[in-house]
Amino acid sequence: MARKKHRKIHNITLREQIKKEPGLFVVYILLRTAVVGVMIAQILNKDWQNVMLCIYTLFLFTIPSFIEKNWHIDIPNTLEVIILIFIFAAEILGEIRAFYVSVPGWDTALHTITGFLSAAVGFSLVDIINRNEYTKLYLSPIYVAIAAFCFSMTIGVLWEFFEFAADMLFGLDMQKDTIVNSIHTVMLDTTASNRVVSIYGITEVSINGEDLGLGGYLDIGLIDTMKDLFVNLIGAVVFSIIGFFYIKGRGKGHFAKRFMPTLMSKKKEISEL
Repeated sequence: MARKKHRKIHNITLREQIKKEPGLFVVYILLRTAVVGVMIAQILNKDWQNVMLCIYTLFLFTIPSFIEKNWHIDIPNTLEVIILIFIFAAEILGEIRAFYVSVPGWDTALHTITGFLSAAVGFSLVDIINRNEYTKLYLSPIYVAIAAFCFSMTIGVLWEFFEFAADMLFGLDMQKDTIVNSIHTVMLDTTASNRVVSIYGITEVSINGEDLGLGGYLDIGLIDTMKDLFVNLIGAVVFSIIGFFYIKGRGKGHFAKRFMPTLMSKKKEISEL
């Protein structure tokens, strides 16, 4: 009897949530359906690595709702939709459909978005503390903006550490290689006097005596890493500026609120029970 009552309450709550947030529900269903479709195709192809990646993606889709229910943090619909699409774009389109290789700027766009969203999350964490009536902190808008920027850049650096570790330990290529046509190095200085030797116009590189036809020198990840951190910086700076003006004129404008998680109010928590 108790189980039936619990199911009934759950179904009513789910229906109310769908009515309240139809756009989010549609995006969630479409993305899950697409992932399941891709997973079925990968099962038929017997590509078990991609099957596990699909399962991992479905798991990631549940994290926003888990955070809301268990940590009492309200994630704005705009932010949640972007997070879901970002996961799909990174894991399914980027990895399985190879958009990282076939679509120019795909990885760059995702890292820019990461910098923007990480700054929004960092901004929210500091702002929640700043506005908490039980804490004696009153931080200036510029301090909160700087803290959000630093949080975003820290997340970006930690992610690059993760990519480097994956490449070194498991032989992956998360830090994508880049073809360059010039190098500047002291390694070729025969005098051992720390003099930089520059070589320009590199069009052929042989590995173990074999020309692989790369059209230039193969940079193993450094340029990709620095580019990722630079676009992460751009995203972080953009939201930090937006957040600065949001705090400066509290209550004016709603753009920043679309990306900033907040603590649920008691009234909202009660209404969702």
